[in-house]
Amino acid sequence: MREHLPALQVVLPLFGALVAALVRRPLAAWLVTVVVSVACLVVAAALLREVLATGVVSYRLGGWDPSLGIEYRVDIFNALILVLVSAVAVVVAPFARLSVASEIPDDKVAWFYTMYLVAMTGLLGIAITGDAFNAFVFLEVSSLSSYALIAMGRNRRALVAAYQYLIIGTIGASFYVIGVGLIYMMTGTLNLALIAERIVDVETSRPILAALAFIVVGISMKLALFPLHVWLPNAYTYAPSVATVFLAATATKVAVYLLARYEYSVFGAGFVFGDLSLGIVLLGFSIAAIFGAATVAVFQSDLKRMFAYSSVAQIGYITLGLSLGTVAGVTGGLVHLLNHALIKGAIFMGLGAIVFRLGKTGFDDIAGIGQRMPLTTGAIVLAGLSLVGIPGTAGFVSKWYLIVAALEIGWWWLAALIVLSTLITVVYVGRVVEAAYFREPAKALADLREAPAEMLLPIWVLAAATVYFGIDTTLTAGMAERAAIVLIGDIQ
Repeated sequence: MREHLPALQVVLPLFGALVAALVRRPLAAWLVTVVVSVACLVVAAALLREVLATGVVSYRLGGWDPSLGIEYRVDIFNALILVLVSAVAVVVAPFARLSVASEIPDDKVAWFYTMYLVAMTGLLGIAITGDAFNAFVFLEVSSLSSYALIAMGRNRRALVAAYQYLIIGTIGASFYVIGVGLIYMMTGTLNLALIAERIVDVETSRPILAALAFIVVGISMKLALFPLHVWLPNAYTYAPSVATVFLAATATKVAVYLLARYEYSVFGAGFVFGDLSLGIVLLGFSIAAIFGAATVAVFQSDLKRMFAYSSVAQIGYITLGLSLGTVAGVTGGLVHLLNHALIKGAIFMGLGAIVFRLGKTGFDDIAGIGQRMPLTTGAIVLAGLSLVGIPGTAGFVSKWYLIVAALEIGWWWLAALIVLSTLITVVYVGRVVEAAYFREPAKALADLREAPAEMLLPIWVLAAATVYFGIDTTLTAGMAERAAIVLIGDIQ
């Protein structure tokens, strides 16, 4: 069984989705989701442990040679992503039962869990596969199921958001597959490791340059890099709460993984950031995301929409780290990838609890909610402080690494911009604090009660994690640095 762990990582959620669709009953479908999520985390943790002990794990589907068949290939970088996706799924699962039941009609609950597990299959598949076209297949699997999850939102605008995401996602996927086709034409293989070996001889050819452009733009649409982010705010705002939590914590992070895999492992950091200076372009868009999206977030009247724009800004921090092309920069980007998943998972789950009790998340609607739902609001504020980067939180660790990376290459101006951008985050997180604690409670909140313990526990698990990983950085920063070293190519 141990040798088949890579296959199980994808088969388990896919089979679980089939079972959830067949059982039809909401409670049974939820139980299937819980069991599958836990099993996936066990498999992911076992793979990470094996990678740390023995190095890269290679699994050949059907026993075919990688040049002809599909290879699942796990190193420390994608092992971390597998653990992240699975761990988020485990934490979200207990929260989901009541949240989904309150937002999704009974006859569609089982289908919601089916699509949820299909999305999970796609995300895990993208992370684990070592085949360029197989990554495209999993990219579409995760995207199509995400469209369905978003469309199930009770607000009719969820359909428009899903359609908007479908259009952008389809364009992005088309760009990606065109790039893969050009690479195959020049290298004769779809295996990422073999492409990396063969592309050196043809890397300056026009088809390869075009392939790089198509792939970077295509994946950037999927990860919502500014200004290709237009699908994200509506998707996060109008999707069911559980879908928003899962997508915010995992989907964009997996897309970032795929971008980093191509930039560093396939095309090579020297070519991408040295010969082509793509890092400067990516840095420019990252800075625009950090300041532009964060500024837009300040003026939003709905908390879900505000934190959706915040996610676009935070993605900018991740890509900023990747754009530097140094071990310190990549480490900072990867640390923030992991930390931001925890932070936004906690925030959007907290908002989901408010939706469960109140039904809306407008600033006027939540006035004084800190007095009625103190535990839920406290978790949101704690995660918000981590988003700001208060010392002792995970967000501080992320920004510290990014500032150090900027100073390491002598870009003091970039370090100053990172610090300056934090002030914008203070403003929109401060708006939440002001509305929740310094306003008179709205009349609609008179009979409002705290969220059920079943929902509070997962929220506080992630909120507490943002503090824990701000103190003990062994699993986040330590692993991220090892992954960065492998990506940069200082060790094999």
